Amino acid sequence: MTKINTLGWIDYLVIAVVLCISIGIGIYYRFSGGRQKTMEEYFVASGSMSVVPVAIAMVASFLSGIALLGSSAENYIYGTQFVVVCLAYILSIPIICYGFLPVFFKLQATSAYEYLEKRFGVKARMMASFVYWMQMLLYSGVVLYAPSLAIEATTGTSKIASIIIIGLVCAFYSSLGGIRAVLITDVFQCLLMFVAIFLIIGTAANDVGGLEQIWEIARQGQRLEFDNIDLDPTVRNTWWSLTLGGLIIFLSLYGVNQVQIQRMLTLKNMQASQRAVWLSLPILLLLTIAICFSGLAMYSRYYNCDPLLQKRISSPDMLMPLYVMDTMSNIPGLPGLFVAGIFSASLSTISGTLNSLAAITLEDYIKPVCRKCIGHEFSPKIAASIAKVLAFMFGIISIALAFLSQFLGGLLQTSLTISGVIGGPLVGMFTLGMGTESATESGAIAGALTAYSFLFWIVFGQPRPIPPVWPTTIEGCDNNITNITMSVFRNATSFSKSTGDSSYFYLYRISYLWYPFLGFIITFLLGLFVSNLSRLFLKNQNNKLDINLFFPVVARRIHFRRCKDEKNEVVLR
Repeated sequence: MTKINTLGWIDYLVIAVVLCISIGIGIYYRFSGGRQKTMEEYFVASGSMSVVPVAIAMVASFLSGIALLGSSAENYIYGTQFVVVCLAYILSIPIICYGFLPVFFKLQATSAYEYLEKRFGVKARMMASFVYWMQMLLYSGVVLYAPSLAIEATTGTSKIASIIIIGLVCAFYSSLGGIRAVLITDVFQCLLMFVAIFLIIGTAANDVGGLEQIWEIARQGQRLEFDNIDLDPTVRNTWWSLTLGGLIIFLSLYGVNQVQIQRMLTLKNMQASQRAVWLSLPILLLLTIAICFSGLAMYSRYYNCDPLLQKRISSPDMLMPLYVMDTMSNIPGLPGLFVAGIFSASLSTISGTLNSLAAITLEDYIKPVCRKCIGHEFSPKIAASIAKVLAFMFGIISIALAFLSQFLGGLLQTSLTISGVIGGPLVGMFTLGMGTESATESGAIAGALTAYSFLFWIVFGQPRPIPPVWPTTIEGCDNNITNITMSVFRNATSFSKSTGDSSYFYLYRISYLWYPFLGFIITFLLGLFVSNLSRLFLKNQNNKLDINLFFPVVARRIHFRRCKDEKNEVVLR
């Protein structure tokens, strides 16, 4: 029977200190500076933040506890092909900096979905806002569930306590301190994420004799794969699915996402925001690659004694916490520091989500209703108070949703599926509006609704195949094998990397990474077709739209054409 290691009192003390620091930051910003008395101060810090903390906060919000637990498990189970997603990050940054960001910065709206109302109409805004609202609520539940796995694996206790504690802490400092508290705690929490990951890699390298030995064990275990260019959409990870799907997911979470747009608007001007986005790229790449490599680091310990086959853990997402307890439990405080890192990764994402949900709800729903009912808006002080109540309320809702997340499967695939299914059509709507002059509200809504219907059908359709996993073994569990031998892998037979056999319906077999790209393409192409069709009956529609609502390159073309048309009119007169 395998001995189960648990956290000691020093570990709990470390975790408590981290949580208290997060709470303390919220209290500090509640009673300092602008004290969140206005909407501008509460949601965008009155544009007074610095580039470096905003860049770090953007990474912390994007990479949550899901990334730490899920991405490392992904590389352990399915190999290193997933790291190719970094290419999607690189391709996305210029599109965000010189495409989406200039439009949002000129708009200077608290809610990103105000753009859709100005470009299309109120129906498009309400639809997109509601879909985003649902996405982030579901996502926050999954993110909050991640640290509960760490607690269960390291202490053997129920998930309930950790979900409630982390949810309440996050709701407290997010609602109390506003966006300033969220950003500063993000910086602190991002540093803890790095510490947690490098603890894993450093410990593994020390145990097996260096980083090159980790790499060699992974090579012998068939975990090294970077060249899968298979065009088959049913293959889980390929260059095509990771690049195209990853591009749309990243744009949905970085380019048109309320959480990140709010961060960009906390800076004084667009140039500072662009610098923050570019600066976030190397931080994001370093952390992503480190997380992926940590999966190989864990594999170097369990390559001949897989804990999943042993039934020591019930989910791949528990691999990292189990590894920590197996290798670091003899050093008081280190397991606690790791768990604190997992908590921090989740806190940074949820805090930004709660703040953005409060902004969306206030701007897109409560304020319009208020104007209709009482004829005027709330005072800045009342609006800020309502925002704080909303942020705390969404924190409580996230706790409830976290209990449902345990039924959704693997963390990484679940989170990317949510982001892809919801985010793909949203990116399509914004791209349709900013990239084409002919797009109309009816086209945008028709394209998005069709995409959502199609994606929900293929996501929830049954029966579904189980994706194949890479070879594992338990041959070495009964003895301490210190030397690497190929005999460990003699039972590793060839296997198909496509998801399931042809007896399953084809659309149910395609990789989850294709969902966002499909959603984007359907929304954009069908939206454009319906828009051009409707313009045949509604001539001159959108003829004089504000050019600031378009990508800068499109806006320049429109401006040049309008100037040319005006000159021709003058000549004709």
